[in-house]
Amino acid sequence: MLRVMLAEDMHIVRAAIVALLDLEEDIRVVADVASGDEIMRVARAYRPDVAIIDIDLPVVDGITAARMIHQELPETRTLILTSLGRPGTLRKALTAKVGGFIMKDAPPGELTEAIRTVAAGRRYIDGQLALAAWDSGECPLTERELEVLRIAASGSGVEEIAATLFLTTGTVRNYLASAVSKLNARNRIDAIRIAHASDWL
Repeated sequence: MLRVMLAEDMHIVRAAIVALLDLEEDIRVVADVASGDEIMRVARAYRPDVAIIDIDLPVVDGITAARMIHQELPETRTLILTSLGRPGTLRKALTAKVGGFIMKDAPPGELTEAIRTVAAGRRYIDGQLALAAWDSGECPLTERELEVLRIAASGSGVEEIAATLFLTTGTVRNYLASAVSKLNARNRIDAIRIAHASDWL
């Protein structure tokens, strides 16, 4: 019997997943939580074989929680559940040593297959997302370019960015122009959009 823990903040979604998994003869949901800060306490108490974790949880996000589980309870495999199929998010999840990554709109049979695969110590990655991550490649921006874009994304102008980073306004403009060029963006706003969509910011 595979013992599963579920972390999902949307009550209806959580109840639906629990009901779905209860139909399986070899899977039993031993605990469910609605917030990321509850995950480690409950995981320590129940020692599940697989923790299914929503990526967008309050207090502690799913990837951070998965990393904590891997460090403290390596025998518990983690499966990230998300509605955000961004390649950058997948790369972050893999870096956190998650066992699997599945979309919330996947067919029910895919979730149970993912649980069994991850419990067996193998990886389970949504096929379309894996291809998108493969195609998207690494971030072409330097750390400083990302830093400038990150501050620009909060609405700061060139002068504010320069003051924050102790740079000249000319240097900030150069970093912004370089980021726009490297991302083949139309302008600074487009560069921020592309970087956000790729999960680089």
